[in-house]
Parts: sequence; C-alpha cells; structure tokens
Amino acid sequence: MKLKNVGALFTGALLAASLVACGGSQNSQSTGSSSDSSNGAAKTYTIATDTAFAPFEFADATNTYKGIDVDILAAIAKDQGFEYTLNPVGFDAALQNVQAGQADGVIAGMSITDQRKQTFDFSDPYYDSTVCCAVPTNSEVKSLDDLKGKNVAVKNGTQSQEWADSIKDQYGFTTTTFDTSDVMYQDVEAGNSAACFEDTPVMGYAISQYEETSGKEGKNFKIVAEVEADSKFATPYGFAVNKGANAELLKKFNDGLANIKKDGTYDKIVSTYVKSAK
Repeated sequence: MKLKNVGALFTGALLAASLVACGGSQNSQSTGSSSDSSNGAAKTYTIATDTAFAPFEFADATNTYKGIDVDILAAIAKDQGFEYTLNPVGFDAALQNVQAGQADGVIAGMSITDQRKQTFDFSDPYYDSTVCCAVPTNSEVKSLDDLKGKNVAVKNGTQSQEWADSIKDQYGFTTTTFDTSDVMYQDVEAGNSAACFEDTPVMGYAISQYEETSGKEGKNFKIVAEVEADSKFATPYGFAVNKGANAELLKKFNDGLANIKKDGTYDKIVSTYVKSAK
C-alpha cells in the first residue's frame, strides 16, 4: 500500500459505514415533490442516514440536517419529483434499516465496496474519497511509525477502520472502535487514543471549520498520513438500496444525479461545504 505523510496542518477539505441495533429517529425530516407509485398512490420514500458525518450530514443549531448528502438528495428528489423522509439513525443502524426493509435507501457517505455489493445495490458514484490518520496539532506523532505501542480510535464499519486494521500489526498500534465520528474525536481529545482514522474529506472539513471559526467549531487536528488515490481504501461514495429491491428509486437517483451534475447544481452544493468541486 502506498501512503503519503502529511506533516503540516491540513487546511482544505478534500473532495472526494457492520451492524448494531437499529432504531427510529426523532429528527426525521420530510421533503420533496409528489411521486406516483405503481398503484397510482403518492409514495414517500424513507431514506436513512448517519447522525454526525460533516460535511455530508450533520444537524445545525436548529436541529435541521444539512450537508452534501442531504442537499444532493433534496436536489435529486426535486429533479425527479418524489417525496422522502430523511431518518438520521447512525451509520450502522442505517444499513440495518435498509436490510430489514425499514428504509428504502441510505445515503451516508457510504463507500462502494465489493463486499457491500453483495448486500446492496449502489447508485452511480457521487463523491470520491480517501482515508487518513489524524492527531491533535500538539501531538508528537508525525507519522504512522510514531504510533507504535499506542492506541488509535476508529469508526465501526468504515474504510478507515479497515485501513487501520490492515496496518496495525505493521506499525504496532491497537484500536478502539466507536459508532460515531464525534465520539471518536472526543476520545482523541481526551488523550485516550493517540490518533483517529477517518475519511479525509470529513477530517478536512473538521479542521477547516476550526481554522475558519478561530477554534469555536471543528477540530484542532492535523493529518499525518493518507492513502493514495489508487489505494483500495480510496473508494467513491454511493447511494444504496437493498439488493434486488427499489430499482425504481435507484434509477431516479442516478437520473437525478446526472441532471444536477449537468446543470451545475451538484458543483454548487459541494462548493458550499468544501473549497472546490470535482
């Protein structure tokens, strides 16, 4: 595997989650335009998502969800003329909800992998991502070599966890698993873990928010290692439905995605949260 070390503070967000108990959300959001199902009645899709994975999905001060995933879904629903309820339940729970038929689809910064393709049908990729290792800016850790004998934090079911697990014996560190990014960050800030492994655009956004708000928001972290774009751990994100189900919804997503890329809506959404769009 090819890695690159990044010694300086990561200042720009890059472009570019296996199962626990599922549950409902008190923060569901409904939106979109009407759509006819096969029997002529209006259909509302239930779309599951993560609870805290900025800049892809996160709650603002009014507890309203926003982010790249949320805004892309809204734009596609408007373009394709369907309604949906957004259900933020956490990444693992979102996957289980789709498998159990409690949600029609999931959009949650979900990497498209061969293993997941055995369980889900994916849309066309809508975002390219890599994974990275980050530490507090005052940490003496400057590279993966400095993690020997230390513990690192990872998020359950993610590509970044798979990367960490694949190299932990080589670099001599142990891992502790968390369900959400925010709790994982807190563990590092508390000094329980020396580093965390995360999707690069997510960590980049957290760092940029800290810088842009003079420390009021975001994380005072730096990225010390990142996989190359051709690594098997650098995978695109996709919208997913249960395998063999909701083909109509998947087609609507793909058609809508193509349309919002063509008319510039996609680039406008992404540039709202990161420096530039791919």
